[in-house]
Amino acid sequence: MIETKPDDKTDGSRDARPVNSYYQRHIFFCLNERKNGEECCAQHRAQAGFDRCKNQVKEAGLAGPGQVRVNKAGCLDRCAAGPVAVVYPEAVWYTYVDHHDIDEIVESHLKNGQVVERLRLPATLGR
Repeated sequence: MIETKPDDKTDGSRDARPVNSYYQRHIFFCLNERKNGEECCAQHRAQAGFDRCKNQVKEAGLAGPGQVRVNKAGCLDRCAAGPVAVVYPEAVWYTYVDHHDIDEIVESHLKNGQVVERLRLPATLGR
């Protein structure tokens, strides 16, 4: 179990951050490409989503220790819902279609700690 501590935010919301965590949040983007033609996130412009998120996080001043880290990932085994990304420590899985979706994830979740329910990946969707 991860020990957490509440952090009061200026808007009255609270974050549960792992104690001694280097980053407040990590977002991992599946960039896996399957060579055998099977469904994969790379076929759904996952690299463009990753690039947009990394850029938006940096421009918003959210990047770096104590803040947000945007990472590439290999297969996250949820290809049927691709493209996918997951935000930790909350373990919230997202799917997205375009830059507007990425911008909403950055602003709502990564910056303000509010899950974007409309982009949340149903738990039943897997490989």
